[in-house]
Amino acid sequence: MKQLDNICVIIQARLGSQRIPQKMIKPFAGTTLFDLSIRKVLDSSFIPEKNFYVSVYEQELIDIANNHGANIFLRSEKSATSEGTPMTDMYEWWDKLPFEYCVLVNGCTPFLETETIDGFVKAYMETDSDGLFGVMEKKNYFWNKDGVLQTPWPESEACMNTKVVETTYEAAHCLYAGRMNTIKDGIWMGDFQTPGEIQLYPMEERECLDIDYPWQFELCETLYLESLRKETK
Repeated sequence: MKQLDNICVIIQARLGSQRIPQKMIKPFAGTTLFDLSIRKVLDSSFIPEKNFYVSVYEQELIDIANNHGANIFLRSEKSATSEGTPMTDMYEWWDKLPFEYCVLVNGCTPFLETETIDGFVKAYMETDSDGLFGVMEKKNYFWNKDGVLQTPWPESEACMNTKVVETTYEAAHCLYAGRMNTIKDGIWMGDFQTPGEIQLYPMEERECLDIDYPWQFELCETLYLESLRKETK
């Protein structure tokens, strides 16, 4: 079993988003995505504050992190501005922070709950695998680009029936965990081609809403404001 003292939780952020300029500090429901994500981790009663870092370069992000009292790992300009950066450059902290394992939290998922982050860290502590990966459960039919059905067709069914189709899992791109010293070899979490090497952590699809495009930003902000209104009724 992994020890909590050996696990760090990191939110890595930058202002260089090409699809949504300065996405992390763009006003979102009276706050920002970066403020929200930091608060979600700091609200945890399980994760020690000393184990939590934000990895940032730009001064605007540094100022927000300081306002929350979060620990800061100062990433390089190259790490924050380059596309296709090697893993060792992207995750520069891998050999500089005093931890054996790392949990990465996607800062662009405003519906991710503190309790889910806690549950993910606890599950990682209990697994024997070096890697744990957040996923969403799917019961549907999928084809490849050539039109070949990839989903096993239930023998008892004459037409598509999502109630009986085999369950598959979609990458949530929300929570990730891995051993830090494997990053030097270009490995993060483990070998996805080897069954069982990376454990899957099913999550609620709502919590995995990940903002990459302007329409997603607008939709998530609307949904988030509506959830706040319901909470205040």
